[in-house]
Amino acid sequence: MASRIHHRTAPGAVVITGASAGVGRATARAFARRGANLALIARSTEGLEAARREAEAAGVRAIALPTDTADAEGVFAAADRAAAHFGGIGTWVNAAMATTFAPVHATSPEEYRRVTEVTYLGYVHGTLAALRHMRPRDAGTIVQVGSALAYRAIPLQSAYCAAKFAIRGFTDSLRSELRHEGSGIRLTMVQLPAVNTPQFNWARSHMPRRAQPVPPIHQPEPVAERIVQAALAAPRELWVGGATVKAILGTMVAPGLVDRILARQGYDGQMTQEPEPPDRPDNLMTPWPGDQGAHGRFDARARRHAAAIDPGWLRATAGLAIGLLLPLAWRGLTAPDEPGARPRMR
Repeated sequence: MASRIHHRTAPGAVVITGASAGVGRATARAFARRGANLALIARSTEGLEAARREAEAAGVRAIALPTDTADAEGVFAAADRAAAHFGGIGTWVNAAMATTFAPVHATSPEEYRRVTEVTYLGYVHGTLAALRHMRPRDAGTIVQVGSALAYRAIPLQSAYCAAKFAIRGFTDSLRSELRHEGSGIRLTMVQLPAVNTPQFNWARSHMPRRAQPVPPIHQPEPVAERIVQAALAAPRELWVGGATVKAILGTMVAPGLVDRILARQGYDGQMTQEPEPPDRPDNLMTPWPGDQGAHGRFDARARRHAAAIDPGWLRATAGLAIGLLLPLAWRGLTAPDEPGARPRMR
């Protein structure tokens, strides 16, 4: 059974951070269905144990490793336990996250620090832990679960967007270093659309109405399948969902226009009509109690499919177009206006 995963990845466990709920939980289920042994990392012990039981019911071995990914030493220790238990780490999926819904002026320094520690530094810690075990074997795959918000920031989630931008920069730097070394370690990033997860129930919010994903909303299961696809094929990036493609390309082509659209629509698009209960608890500093599973409260509105593209072909097409047009543009700039005139290029 395990060969369904391991004939295309390095041997050893699949480690998933943020595995107790949401996208991480759905990703654990998707890997378990393919026979991968799992090491599951998250703060929530109840959700983590439920994820472990689900994996074992699917016929694979799994261990729960309660850890806050903001704690580097804790992540390193969890990685050591996973490697010792399963004889190595073949794939590492960074999916843990935290966010806050609030305008910049209403977000405290402590909230910025915590979101950054979990959503950005948690990925750094996970990547460093994975590299410690993958470098001696010169093999393994690291998957960074990103977002369209790694390219296109939106209002009310500045801390989260900044963290996702930072993950992309960190990943690009590491990718160049691995290539410089001729490393056999593979690195991929998956940019996600809006997903129906419990985060919109438990994220800290300073807004008057309850938070929601920016429509269109996708169920976590098809998104998890795309994460597994990225782990197996290891493209440079994988963009999941049409909205992700539109957001990324739109901000590349016309960022000012997208700014204006988000200024008009970005607030209401992230809030339902339900009032936010006063003094509602959240999971920013401490884990939410109980097993929350993979789904949020938007099942009736969520799509059950999620197409994905490898943007490499877009870059290749753009590069070809530029290669064809640049000589024409250069000739236009340098051609004289009339015989004997000096070139127009400044």
